Amino acid sequence: MTKPDVVRIVGTERPDGLALRTAGLNEHGLPELSADGLPPYLGQGWARVLGEAARVFAATHDYPMELTLAPDVLVRLWPDEHGGIMLLPPEDFVGGLDAWRRHVVLRLFPEARV
Repeated sequence: MTKPDVVRIVGTERPDGLALRTAGLNEHGLPELSADGLPPYLGQGWARVLGEAARVFAATHDYPMELTLAPDVLVRLWPDEHGGIMLLPPEDFVGGLDAWRRHVVLRLFPEARV
């Protein structure tokens, strides 16, 4: 397994929101990462989150249950039905999925605060 040089973030708009995933990890023996059902206003921020998660994930050399993207930003990794891995909130997160996704963007990229 080699560390990928380039990982793209691809997405599509669906009735339940945006679906984003990485493209390039699989070529190096790693599952692709994904986030589905994103509100459109979080699309650009979560493209950056997936990019950072892919960088951290590729550097782990194993399949952890969680990734630490920043000192106070933890994401839970959960297998999806397509052989990839979804990014979800930690089990102890209080609040909904959209609130957590917004929290992650604002913690990783404070300049996104409006």
